[in-house]
Amino acid sequence: MSAFSAIGEDAERDRNEYTPGLEPQPTWCPGCGDFGVLKALKGAAAELGLSPEEMLVCTGIGCSGKLNSYFESYGFHTIHGRSLPVARAAKLANPGLTVVAAGGDGDGYGIGGNHFTHTARENHDITYIVFNNEIFGLTKGQTSPTSPKGHKSKTQPHGSAKDPIRPLSLSLTAGASYIARTAAVNPNQAKNIIVEAVEHDGFSHVDFLTQCPTWNKDAKQYVPYIDINESEDYEFDNTDRSEASEMMYETENVLHEGTVLTGRYYVDEDRPSYQQEKKQIGEMPQEPLAERYFDDDYEWERVYDTFLDKHK
Repeated sequence: MSAFSAIGEDAERDRNEYTPGLEPQPTWCPGCGDFGVLKALKGAAAELGLSPEEMLVCTGIGCSGKLNSYFESYGFHTIHGRSLPVARAAKLANPGLTVVAAGGDGDGYGIGGNHFTHTARENHDITYIVFNNEIFGLTKGQTSPTSPKGHKSKTQPHGSAKDPIRPLSLSLTAGASYIARTAAVNPNQAKNIIVEAVEHDGFSHVDFLTQCPTWNKDAKQYVPYIDINESEDYEFDNTDRSEASEMMYETENVLHEGTVLTGRYYVDEDRPSYQQEKKQIGEMPQEPLAERYFDDDYEWERVYDTFLDKHK
């Protein structure tokens, strides 16, 4: 039997299926961009025809961490910056599960930055949505890794002396095989990008611009935005690593000058995912680990015993 009996079922879905039966009252502030992420994810899941039982949403700490409370699926609320290692483990244990990890810019690019880099490098077959509001919001307004230089906050009262990180460029350098940026004010594009990200076989990184009207008064509403894949002013090949790198660099340069560029920046369909590579060298079990929990006759091996046997 499948570890999750619903996996593989074909059915038309309605986005309301992903609203919890006992719906919690969202505690996001009015005008928060996080509502846009939730709406886009629900729409994407419905378009993909996934049942809630076919999905796992792993979140970190922060306002973004509430996503799996408001989205009906399997969920795992991890500790700060650790949504990716949990998501990776779940996907390895149950390859048939659709796994989405989520976190904020502080959670994902700061505290969890090392996990982000190496998950991209290894090209794990999961989707990572980063709620990028350029601030630590849940802890009430501290400078984050994406806050612009000169940004004043409780931790930087005279303005940040540091340039922000470049999340798109960092993702490309690390090895992600699908990289996109969207914004809460563009729900249709956001939904379509998440659909593509989930369908992509490999690590998909979606930098999701989410305005924070409460703690980041300087944050733009990310409008008007420009879709680089539709605009005639921006022509490049998003399957060419070099051209994608140049487009990302320009995008990151102009964001704080008032030009908001969004779209699909890099897509590599040829690079095998971590799971595919492990299968090729025979290091993925024939039977998913998750299946073994349903096998009453399976004899579990203890790592301790294996270690002793190898060193006798």
